[in-house]
Amino acid sequence: MSAGPSQSDALVFFGATGDLAHKKIYPALQALARDGELGIPVIGVARAGWDADGLRRHVHEALAAGDVGVDEPAFSRLAERLRYLDGDYNDPDTFRRLRAELDAVGSRRPLHYLAIPPSLFPTVVGALGESGCAADARVVVEKPFGRDLASARALNRALHRVFPESSVFRIDHFLGKEAVRNLLYFRFANAFLDPVWNRNYVDNVQVTMAEAFGVQGRGAFYDDVGAIRDVVQNHLLQVVSLLAMDAPVGDDAAAIHAEKLRVFRAMRPLDPAHLVRGQFRGYRDEAGVAAGSNVETYAALRLEIDTWRWAGVPFYIRTGKRMPITATEVRVELKRPPLALFDNAGAGVAGNGAHRANYFRFRLGPEVVIAAGARVKRAGETMKGEDVELVARHQHGSDAPPYERLLGDALRGDAALFTRDEAVEEAWRVVDPVLDLPEAVEAYDSGSWGPASARTMVEGDAWHDPQPEGSAPC
Repeated sequence: MSAGPSQSDALVFFGATGDLAHKKIYPALQALARDGELGIPVIGVARAGWDADGLRRHVHEALAAGDVGVDEPAFSRLAERLRYLDGDYNDPDTFRRLRAELDAVGSRRPLHYLAIPPSLFPTVVGALGESGCAADARVVVEKPFGRDLASARALNRALHRVFPESSVFRIDHFLGKEAVRNLLYFRFANAFLDPVWNRNYVDNVQVTMAEAFGVQGRGAFYDDVGAIRDVVQNHLLQVVSLLAMDAPVGDDAAAIHAEKLRVFRAMRPLDPAHLVRGQFRGYRDEAGVAAGSNVETYAALRLEIDTWRWAGVPFYIRTGKRMPITATEVRVELKRPPLALFDNAGAGVAGNGAHRANYFRFRLGPEVVIAAGARVKRAGETMKGEDVELVARHQHGSDAPPYERLLGDALRGDAALFTRDEAVEEAWRVVDPVLDLPEAVEAYDSGSWGPASARTMVEGDAWHDPQPEGSAPC
């Protein structure tokens, strides 16, 4: 990757000693080097007392201990690019030396990656501006983008004092997943879908993000966040925006963001009466979790979108830990035919029959699946049918890691898979009414689908629980 007209000509990442760098950034950099997409200096910044050789040893050790491992030829190419700057983020001299380092490598368009706690964003961003390191630069920030609407607005103000919005890249790894990108492609690359993709034909939409595991040793972090802040406000509302948006006027980032923003603005604030919060039994025994914690590890809710296309169609969203399966799935259920002509002897001409409605199903992880539910006639003389699922795509193959894709996009200045300031604030506006509710969470058993009260949330039907791929859909 050589620097083009809009290409960043250096990567500076703050937080070189952190967990995020170990798990995500180092593997992504190695992958970019392997693919010949990393031809620029990479400057790690931390307060560890290292030099460049120390950083190289640290990166090698982190890769060796991780899931990806060390690709020695790729690591060698990465190591040639690595530089190190030791310093305190609160010390202006750190950023004066960073400016000198950028000058030494001839960088005029750096990308600054803030792999640091969000509380440090204003400090580092302000220092980048004062030192001249922000001129013609871009900045990548990691979620959470605030913890409520007020803090999100404050964070955006701090960023915009130094960087224009066009130079701010808010990274959400979920948007870099192949399955999420495939959802957007499938919607607008096929003419047959749009005529039924509206309130006239869609009965309800369900989005489920289930995790079979718990907090995985991150009790203190999770107890400060909870399910709504952790995945509903960002990941799942982003998925809803892709499902509900109208066709953009082009495939550029600005056009896509404009349509997503229109959907976010049409979302009603969540109603606590249409929310169930749960907590798996044993959560309070996790290290770092408060003894009387009221933080939800499960949330199920009903969302309304007031657009001409979706008015009156409920969007049901749920997420939970210690579920029976780890899977993220979307199910768009269509209305049943007005008359049941078959399979309904004795039910009357207006009966709807007992079989399932038609649907579209999108498995977003861990597999990539696009399928449609239909009904076909069974072999034989009688007009009896059976429910079948037509699979348009079923992929088990490896996907490029989201961080590799997103980091490469940020270096190129491609903002299509990143979130914008207005969309972030609108998403917080939607969830703000249900943050930190005083009502007690409902306990549920590990391995279940959450509190019993959530099972009756879906009007006239039921939740469709994701199943292992290859089993009969439910």
